[in-house]
Amino acid sequence: MVRGKFKLHEVTQTAWGGDGRTLVFMAEYDPDSPEDQSYSKATPTGRIQITVDNPAALEQFELGKAYYVDFTPAG
Repeated sequence: MVRGKFKLHEVTQTAWGGDGRTLVFMAEYDPDSPEDQSYSKATPTGRIQITVDNPAALEQFELGKAYYVDFTPAG
């Protein structure tokens, strides 16, 4: 497994409207945080963009908040 720390930087409505939102996460780095310093060696920069069209899922995200993202092989 590989883990990264990403902060939600942008939320925009999808072009088709409705409940859909595009979420843009950027790799998190705070030079005063030992945790972030360790991540910077593995995830120095990065961007994840996803589209979510589920209101219950969207409620789980807060602009400006950092989230862990885990990558594990599927299947």
